[in-house]
Amino acid sequence: MTDSFKLRLDQLYTSDTRLSVRFRYALILFDAVSILYFIVTAPFSETLAVHLVNSVFGAVILLDFAARFWLARDRWHLLRQLYTLADIVVIAVLILDPFLSHSLAFLRILRGLRLIHSYHLLGDLRRDSEFFRRREDAVIAAINLVVFLFTTASAAYVMFFDHRPGFSAYIDALYFTVATLTTTGFGDITLVTPAGKLFSIFVMVFGVALFVNLARALFQPQKVRFTCPDCGLLRHDPDAVHCKHCGRLLNIPTEGAD
Repeated sequence: MTDSFKLRLDQLYTSDTRLSVRFRYALILFDAVSILYFIVTAPFSETLAVHLVNSVFGAVILLDFAARFWLARDRWHLLRQLYTLADIVVIAVLILDPFLSHSLAFLRILRGLRLIHSYHLLGDLRRDSEFFRRREDAVIAAINLVVFLFTTASAAYVMFFDHRPGFSAYIDALYFTVATLTTTGFGDITLVTPAGKLFSIFVMVFGVALFVNLARALFQPQKVRFTCPDCGLLRHDPDAVHCKHCGRLLNIPTEGAD
């Protein structure tokens, strides 16, 4: 009975059947909705209804995590992944939500690290979406940047703007984060304490790296995925004839020039 259930569950997470693909798309839709919900509710005081909704989200995320952990062939490798650690933090914050300080609420947005970071989901998108195939690097870079932006803005709100809670203060935190992350530095909102200055340095260093990665993905020629039979290089220029690593003659499927 247990083996049969595990086999069916494994098929949902890994197989290419229509039901399995729909299940994985439903998971990514749930991730997107939960992240949007966490962003919208971050600046507001939590009521009983919010605690109940948080608990429901936490239970669903916990079930998904438990299923992936049960099915994993290398569980230690799974636990070392950044998005797995983020999931554990999010589950703990959501399940213990009624007993924790509101200052920890921003940690829920770490759930955004789960978006796209699934091998089988990436395979589904590459197969089903021509737009994703053409812009995979840009899409992933944009998602990483958005997750970093709102996680950082929520952290700034909790640590430096929470003395006047509300939506206006959260907008100020978001505005400060974008101005600092882009190194625009308007100067009308600044953090003057040592902790605030260190936080600003962190945002600038990591934010610039993410912006550069996104710009490179948007403006550099996109690579295509094709495994070289000799050296195993996975990514090549769209018009590549030979592998850049080993010189092997390639036969990359192409639709030709427009």
